[in-house]
Amino acid sequence: MRNRSNSGVRLDYYQRLLNKTILKFQNPVTGLLPSSEENSHAWVRDNVYAILSVWALALAYRKTADLDEDRAKAYELEQSVVKLMRGLLRCMMSQVEKLEKFKHTQHVNDCLHAKYCSKTGKTVVGDQAWGHLQIDATSLFILSLAQMTASGLQIIFTLDEVSFVQNLIFYIETAYRTPDYGIWERGDKTNHGLPELNSSSIGMAKAALEAINELDLFGARGGPLSVVHVLPDEAQQCQAILLSMLPRESNSKEIDAALLTVISFPAFAVDDLEKVEETRETIVSKLEGKYGFCRFLRDGYKTAREDPNRLHYEPWELQVFERIECQWPMFFAFFVLDGLFNGKEEQVKKYSEKLESVMLKTDEGINMIPELYTVQKEKVEQEYRNPNSQKRDPIGKLPHRWGQSLYIMSKLVQEGFLSPGELDPLNRRLVSEPKPDIVVQVVILAEDDYIQGKLLEHDIKVQTMEEVRPLQVFPARVLTQIYSLLGKNKKLGLTGRPKNEIGLLATSKLYTFHDQILAFIPQMADEHQFYLPKDTHLKLDMFANDVGSLSSYWSSLGRPLLIFPVSSNLNSLDVGHNPPGALIGTIRKLQSGYIAGTRVHLGNLADFVTTSCITKLSFLRDPSHGEEVKNMIGDIFNRAPEARPRLLSSTRIKMRPRSHSKSSVHGIVRRSRSIQVDPAQAKALQESLSRKFERGVTVDHEQENGVPIPPRSQDVEFPIQRPSSPSLHLKGSLHPLTYSHQSPCSSSSPQLFHFFHQGATKQENAINVNELVEQLNNSEVLHEQADIIHYLYLHKGPDWEITIDGKKCCIKELLVELYEKAGHWKHWGLVRHTAGLLKKRVEELALAATDLLVRQKQLSVGLPPDRERVIMRPLPPDDLARIIFDACGEDLSTASLTQELLIYLAMFIRTEPKLFNEMLRLRVGLIIQVMASELARTLKCSGDEASDHLLNLSPFEMKTLLHHILSGKEFIISTGTLIRPSHEVGRSKWSTDLDSDEHTNVEDECRLSVSTKKVGEEATEFAKLSRKPHAKMQKSIPRHIDPTDLEKEDDQESDRQGQWLRRRRLDGALNRVPVGFYPRVWKVLKMCHGLVIEGQHLPHSLTREMTPGEFKFALHVEMVLNKIPQPEYRQLMVEALMVLTLMTENDNNKLSFPTLIHVDKIVQAANAIYLKDQEIPSDVVEHAKGAAGICLHFYDTAPSGRFGTMSYLCRALATILPIPVDKDANVDCAIS
Repeated sequence: MRNRSNSGVRLDYYQRLLNKTILKFQNPVTGLLPSSEENSHAWVRDNVYAILSVWALALAYRKTADLDEDRAKAYELEQSVVKLMRGLLRCMMSQVEKLEKFKHTQHVNDCLHAKYCSKTGKTVVGDQAWGHLQIDATSLFILSLAQMTASGLQIIFTLDEVSFVQNLIFYIETAYRTPDYGIWERGDKTNHGLPELNSSSIGMAKAALEAINELDLFGARGGPLSVVHVLPDEAQQCQAILLSMLPRESNSKEIDAALLTVISFPAFAVDDLEKVEETRETIVSKLEGKYGFCRFLRDGYKTAREDPNRLHYEPWELQVFERIECQWPMFFAFFVLDGLFNGKEEQVKKYSEKLESVMLKTDEGINMIPELYTVQKEKVEQEYRNPNSQKRDPIGKLPHRWGQSLYIMSKLVQEGFLSPGELDPLNRRLVSEPKPDIVVQVVILAEDDYIQGKLLEHDIKVQTMEEVRPLQVFPARVLTQIYSLLGKNKKLGLTGRPKNEIGLLATSKLYTFHDQILAFIPQMADEHQFYLPKDTHLKLDMFANDVGSLSSYWSSLGRPLLIFPVSSNLNSLDVGHNPPGALIGTIRKLQSGYIAGTRVHLGNLADFVTTSCITKLSFLRDPSHGEEVKNMIGDIFNRAPEARPRLLSSTRIKMRPRSHSKSSVHGIVRRSRSIQVDPAQAKALQESLSRKFERGVTVDHEQENGVPIPPRSQDVEFPIQRPSSPSLHLKGSLHPLTYSHQSPCSSSSPQLFHFFHQGATKQENAINVNELVEQLNNSEVLHEQADIIHYLYLHKGPDWEITIDGKKCCIKELLVELYEKAGHWKHWGLVRHTAGLLKKRVEELALAATDLLVRQKQLSVGLPPDRERVIMRPLPPDDLARIIFDACGEDLSTASLTQELLIYLAMFIRTEPKLFNEMLRLRVGLIIQVMASELARTLKCSGDEASDHLLNLSPFEMKTLLHHILSGKEFIISTGTLIRPSHEVGRSKWSTDLDSDEHTNVEDECRLSVSTKKVGEEATEFAKLSRKPHAKMQKSIPRHIDPTDLEKEDDQESDRQGQWLRRRRLDGALNRVPVGFYPRVWKVLKMCHGLVIEGQHLPHSLTREMTPGEFKFALHVEMVLNKIPQPEYRQLMVEALMVLTLMTENDNNKLSFPTLIHVDKIVQAANAIYLKDQEIPSDVVEHAKGAAGICLHFYDTAPSGRFGTMSYLCRALATILPIPVDKDANVDCAIS
């Protein structure tokens, strides 16, 4: 008999340790590990962690085997691993119908179970009897499956199992927007069964997606069909959300020891070293104890004060768990492994010693890790007074298999049997290594020869779609259709990937199928979905953002490839049929090699084939796909993409006779809108306008809402340079080369644009549908067509058939055509309205909402107060769209605008998060009102006119206006109109103060442009019309007013008058508060019995339920403040609360108030002191009363300074609260 080597003897010791603590409990039939000898429940997460040590020991035996006996032991251990992993796989596959349903619903009742019977593999509790939705557990299984397969184990045997694993990927890929119960199965820490978005679940899902991507589950024996695929955008979204949340775990847990599994072994999900270090330090500083780490703050699990007769906690009792939370020794093992992977010897030594000190030895001398240590009941009071001073006792499972497994792995690495890399064959640990600079490859493709020629006139050489062949270019929606076949399996009833939109990273690759190379246009350039890409300026802005995103998030082999199409519709050509200046400028920047600080390479598509990332669409060859699927694939690859139908009329346009009688449904589109400005502000605006008209100003009669209507011009004929297609149904010219001087949005009859709100309902009740259809046949005016189609759509339904010019069509077809026409003419108000009627949903709606929600921002949609709907957690796209349309009711324009603003808000929070500092809830409906109010103030117009202006802003201008509102920058509204100089024949051009090349619309209505106001410009108003000698005022300022007289009048007013009132209104509407506001309010609440704000009560008990940094506490305070309807009054309440916080921070714990503090009384008292100090006459005070009876002059007072609002609030505080004073009645307070 040969002698064993020292290494062999040591490995045999660990094998005996494994057998006695883990393997002896493995069920011989299912391969699963029960929770204990008495409990047959097998948790997915616990089983995977426990078997990791068996896998590690098998690797060690395989590496150091010097006898056949060692190789046999390695194989034996490997098969134990395979047995357990396949047992878990079998349990999950028995719930395949739940997996299929969850892909589409993400509902807690549709998820896979978290535990199964270790004897039978069947479920052990009902769907609602346990918190089964634990994405981190499923992700850990996938991650371990990938690592084990990469190490040489074969766990997956059949293609059906490959399909199931592929669908498991779809199950976890929405982790970034799916609240679950988390690693501790509790969700919200009160354990009331409320799921939360958990950083630990998102991080584990991100690691699993990256690890298993492009992995052959059959190992070295596999082929193309056994490879699984992950779309890179899903992992990137998980990463972005994870980085924004860390070091926070969830809304109710400001930190959690489980995050160590995300920043270190086994996930290694975070590539930002600063975030990793910040999270690690927070865990150590807040959760570490003598016997282990607490799971999270105020964790009541198995503490002496926990009621064992119920699972949930009452909110008030959470504070009793503070400082006596149980400590878990297994986290010492996690920190040992973390030190080993990062080469931190001191950390390894420190936590190895701590771990050894808390382990228990059996009679056989075997080291075992207990589940947790707790403070005994009789020692709780001493522990409260002096944390970590009392001896704790081990309770729970012995050994705790999860921790025991980690301990064995750490010992194998410490003793040199394994290197850290051998436990990580997929090199997850290298995720934070520096990456080379990314060069983004850009291809500009012209739709046809005509666009190619126009660009060539500017010395820009590009290829057309036809010239890039044999490479084929498709829109992103085709890639969505292709990937819907991934994971499809009829035998298992799996339908493949849900048809969610394809992201930027996926479309930046090249794909091969047989001998064809496919490229895809990114989603942002697809005009078939939502209307945002119809605005060229916004499309170019989003293109620049996409280039920056690729440089930040690209991690695949090869360079990213971004295709930008230039189409021939009016969106890409200006009135002179030239590419707009913004497009030419962007291409020039690309030619220079840099755009927005990112390196780019502009070239032809064929030049980038060898340097791009290429993915094989091998799953399309699956023979299990039926004939229907094969036909669909054939349609995609063998049929040339169809050109989009153009809505054209004849090559020579003659204006048809128009009806001068008002339509019976005239104005129905505008009457469906619900946007209002602030009533107080509207009143002030009307008074200002009235004063101007009382001075004798006259208004031309040929105006439409203040817009001069230019005289009708003669028909204009242009030479035909290309064939045209016939109009579909609606009349009116839309050819970019053939148009009359009037747009189809205008009318020769002013009364057609005058809206009679009175009697509208009576008129609509007596409408003759046949007459409406006849009017639709004869009308060429978009507004008239829109009113009629809107009425028919609502009253007859989208499928009702009518005859237009002898052609039968349904109402929905007309609506789609109207949407296209409005988009071509850039009539954005009609575009938004028809998009709402068509129930169009922006592609990235759910992602945008999630980006905001996970950054501790709540959302509300709908106009307050009646229709406001609060969104507190991420939702699937369809559910979110349903809430938006329900909140907006009949106002479909606002429904479209709400989706649009959510996209912009998400863009800003990703690129400029500082804009949202201390803003807890984003009330989109209120933001819309603020934007309309600012336009009303700027343009000196009524609320209805401001609403029209707002809805008719282009998407790019809407985004710019929103940015100015959020940033507080002052802005200017510039106007332009279509005029025809006498020296030009057969041409029209824009006359405006902006560069004419940037205009792409052909419309005689007022166009508004938003730009930043320069310092010292337009003194008194926050925003004013930009005036130049050649520009005419287009809206409420009549044409006979001399602009110079207006400027002289304005210059006499004070620069700062109204500044602070307006600032408070904006901050109140945006729910903005000072830095650190909510934790400071928590301290105020702790020193008193409660706060009362306008009748709403914040009780002292909240401090027992929640910690200062807890997101839930901030939401409670925000909810109370949001009950105040006037935004400026709300801000004064915030200032009063800040005065209270300053007092608590400087009182050295001397003050305590045994009563309720009425914050509104402090504000009222401060106002009274202000009025007394200023000696304002009573009649002036009465005339200057603002919201809640507070003087407008007080609202318009700066916060700081001797006579600032904060000073008056401090004085009011001294008169109301029992603050100590000296003998001279001076307040002994350090507030400054």
